[in-house]
Amino acid sequence: MNLDFKLLEDKVEFFEALDIKELEKKINEKIDHNRAILLGVHSVSHQMHVAEDGRRFYSAVVHFRLQGK
Repeated sequence: MNLDFKLLEDKVEFFEALDIKELEKKINEKIDHNRAILLGVHSVSHQMHVAEDGRRFYSAVVHFRLQGK
């Protein structure tokens, strides 16, 4: 049996929340988790949507990339 360990070089994760503070909390937790596997934040894109009833929805896409690359 051959085990082949390769470093993950790129990873894209999607997040959503009902308020900006919760979205920020979710992203920060994932940053800490991904730091353990040597991935750092390469870029962040975010959006806010307002529903017809006035509720706001926040979403973000975070691109993690191998640090030092």
